[in-house]
Amino acid sequence: MTYGRPIDISQREAEVLAALGARLSNAQISGRLNISVRTVESHISSLLRKYGVADRWALADEALRRSPPPGHLTGLPSPRTAFFGRAAERDLALGLLGKARLVTLLGTGGIGKTRLAVAVAEAAAPSFPLGGAFVDLVPVRDGFVAQAVASALGVTERPGQTLEDAVARHLGRGRSLLVLDNCEHLVDAVAAFTERLLSGCATVTVLATSREPLGVPGEQTVPVPPLPLGSDAERLFLDRAAAADPGFAAARADVTELCRRLDGMPLAIEMAAARSASLGVAGLLSALDDVLRLLTGGRGPVERHRSLRAVLAWSHDLLTGDEQALFRRLSTFAGAFDLAAATAVAADPRHTADLLGRLVDKSLVAGPARGRWRLPATVRAFAAERLEDGGDGGAVRHQYLEWAAATAAGLEGDLASGLDSSPGSVPESGPGGDWRRDFDAVADDLRAALADAPPGRAAVPHRLARSLAHLAYARRFLREVPGHHEEAARRAPTPGEAARDLRDAADAAHALIDTGRAFDLLLASARSSRAAGDGNAEAVALAFAVATAERHPSGFGTEIPHERLRELLDRASAAGDHRDPLVAAHLAAARVWNARQEKVTPEPSLISDAVAAARATGDPVLICAALDASGIGALAAGRFRDAHRIATERLGLLPAMPRDVPYPAPEITDAFHMASSCAVAAGDLPAALRAARLASADDLIGDRSPVAVSTLIPPLVLTGELDEALRHAPALWEVRERADSPLAWLSPAVAAIALAHGLLGEEVSFRLWRARAERVAGGHRSRYLASFAAFVDARTALRSGRDDLAPVEAAFADFPPQDWYRTYARAAGAELAVAAGHPDAAGRLAAALSDTAGENDWAAACLTRAAGRLHHDPDELSAAVEAWERIGARYERACTLLLIPGREDEARKELAALRERTDARSPITAGPAGR
Repeated sequence: MTYGRPIDISQREAEVLAALGARLSNAQISGRLNISVRTVESHISSLLRKYGVADRWALADEALRRSPPPGHLTGLPSPRTAFFGRAAERDLALGLLGKARLVTLLGTGGIGKTRLAVAVAEAAAPSFPLGGAFVDLVPVRDGFVAQAVASALGVTERPGQTLEDAVARHLGRGRSLLVLDNCEHLVDAVAAFTERLLSGCATVTVLATSREPLGVPGEQTVPVPPLPLGSDAERLFLDRAAAADPGFAAARADVTELCRRLDGMPLAIEMAAARSASLGVAGLLSALDDVLRLLTGGRGPVERHRSLRAVLAWSHDLLTGDEQALFRRLSTFAGAFDLAAATAVAADPRHTADLLGRLVDKSLVAGPARGRWRLPATVRAFAAERLEDGGDGGAVRHQYLEWAAATAAGLEGDLASGLDSSPGSVPESGPGGDWRRDFDAVADDLRAALADAPPGRAAVPHRLARSLAHLAYARRFLREVPGHHEEAARRAPTPGEAARDLRDAADAAHALIDTGRAFDLLLASARSSRAAGDGNAEAVALAFAVATAERHPSGFGTEIPHERLRELLDRASAAGDHRDPLVAAHLAAARVWNARQEKVTPEPSLISDAVAAARATGDPVLICAALDASGIGALAAGRFRDAHRIATERLGLLPAMPRDVPYPAPEITDAFHMASSCAVAAGDLPAALRAARLASADDLIGDRSPVAVSTLIPPLVLTGELDEALRHAPALWEVRERADSPLAWLSPAVAAIALAHGLLGEEVSFRLWRARAERVAGGHRSRYLASFAAFVDARTALRSGRDDLAPVEAAFADFPPQDWYRTYARAAGAELAVAAGHPDAAGRLAAALSDTAGENDWAAACLTRAAGRLHHDPDELSAAVEAWERIGARYERACTLLLIPGREDEARKELAALRERTDARSPITAGPAGR
């Protein structure tokens, strides 16, 4: 891809490109720009052509390169006051940022690390063309560092991709700067995050502020001392004093003495200066002496803390009673707060705005910035101590919890209000504005309020946990969602409510493709339903658990035995009312999957009943699940075209499914997976690629998920787009290595990468990926890999010109019904038999033709070519060329042209073009004897 080139696009195309950069779906873009979805698709096609990229995700990257401007740091504070001194520290930090990848500004609280970090970041920004972000970690709890960074960058996670990976990918587009401010309470978590980020992303540099080093290899530190007396400390005081009182005047010696007693601490100097208008320097010195005599402490940093605490205590004591009350109560907030939030915890809500303004004037509260205020970390800690000393901490925390629950509920309302404008997608905004922005602003406080709520079952924390789970899922912070639902279950006032929460937790785990965890949560939900006396809910949870274990066994570390699942199904049948449509549909689904011992094998005689029961509910999620049994049944019977049609019908159900809750997630991911896989099984490679690219563009799945990469790679290899397939190989292996479950169903995609290397003549890489495919399949080889592996070996042997007949025998093995690629194996095996002079080549060809029976376009083209080889018939070979053209298989078309007298030059030109697209990798040839 070429970066920085001028591209001539229209204004409307620019708007579509910007929307792609925001990761909007076509339906969302349509609603935002008031144009049809078809028009959106047309603009995207034009942009793909103009930018010369393969998919919408590459276009999104182009959009991000265009905006914001180079060097822009999202979230960088805009200081409202002058910056004094620190020239040596600033220059040292800037110099280190030019050669080190982690620079930490070290100093005690109130020393001015944040202000220095802002100045350094502003000066360094032009050196980072991709910009970055400034992230304040003060409100962040342990375990949520990645969420804080992702919120600042506008990044979300997908199944199979952690937030850390998403952040690294976002920052890895070019030189970027990430500023992590106030790390001291999260040193271990920040260190782990930073080390992982720096290891996985060579283009990012981190600037941190902390009271202690992070301890990451390669870290360079810059000590931040107090402001020097005789210059910068006095200049700071005089500037801030003049802001409080334009007519302020004082003897230089008095100002120096005051700054000396404050140990040159910028925060203490600023707070003292805010009082200068009313007390004067003499009054400040006297007040400070009185408070210092009450405090004890050592020297060095502790002494500086002593002086800062003295100023805080003295400043607090000078507040009026109502100012003190609000100041203490504001310490409840972990992060920034707006006026409504401050009012919610105030002792006297009528005067909150006035009191807040007075606290800002006295430098105890910072802001407003974008309509929000905050307490500096050191000030907040002091205020929190006073809150507890005052004895009303419990009452304030209850108000805080009530505010959090109400705020979360309001955000859910904003979320819901946008659903109608773009069906099947998460809305961008509601009446209250951008709900994502609003959620990110309060997410840390919502988490903190829930974590600090009194233990036990209660309505308010229960509501908050549910709302937080809903919002986090819609925001696509997927990994924290199951935990929030489980917390809701622990807080639930009744067993019935707990059962619902546990079912939601199971769905959320399913969204992460963690089906083993989902199974356990479904059983827990069933137990709670039984305790609640709700037999129908118990039946639904048990039946769904059975279907989950039967349909998705590779997501379990150890498969659940058939007898255990049969027992659970019997319990489900006994618990539920079969006249209830929902119960009937779930029981029918469980029966169709559990009737046979072998997993992923529905009972054909029960499929129609399961589909009918699902359709009776009108629920697109249940209908989609039932159709999967129908599709799998068609695949097992060799009716690949029927399976392709059914999978396409499942895709058509997706727009009717909600996207802001995890309930439909299993079917969304499975529908995309099966749509591409069934199209491949039928040899409809263009359809397979369309489905795979739709999966990559889906806001839930994304292009780095197991579903996206595993569905995209096989059709790319089969069409001969080897360069693009190999570009996705690292992502495929990364999601496999980082997955929480074995994901044996990825093995055909891994084997397809082996095939790409084999067709390129790269023997070492072929062997590596071929061995990897076996390792990924593990104990599930016969179910997922056997026939595709036989196909890969036969096709690679044909390409290399080996006369090894072992792949022929392997290609005609007796494959199990769950293995959907047997027609590929048979076709490739038959052609290898012909090319290698197998004594029964004609018989192999006839057997393969019988097995294919018009169900696979790729296999049909391959067998037509094999027949042309066997019969030395140019007409049959030409027919094969046309067949390859219809399905877009350029590599196979070129290889076939080499076999036709007089068309060799055309073949070589095509192969040369393919060589260029593989970046001059190993030459693509037909192999010896035109293979």
